[in-house]
Amino acid sequence: MTEIASPHISHPRIMVLGVQPGTPPFRIVEIDGVVVGEAKTVTDVLAAAAAFGVPIHDMDDPDVVRWVGGDKYTWKLH
Repeated sequence: MTEIASPHISHPRIMVLGVQPGTPPFRIVEIDGVVVGEAKTVTDVLAAAAAFGVPIHDMDDPDVVRWVGGDKYTWKLH
């Protein structure tokens, strides 16, 4: 019997959505599928995670945080 390999698709608890226009620009943060606030910096993402009891040890771990429309360095519209 041949097994078909399927790619691993993680479902991280934290989603940081793409940059939104504003002064300053911001990104929407979701935890467990619920919008919990806006982030203007990486520190804001860490603070939101801490407030909801979600530990982040590695901001680049896709099983923990999914960055949509950029990465942890993307905070301005292009």
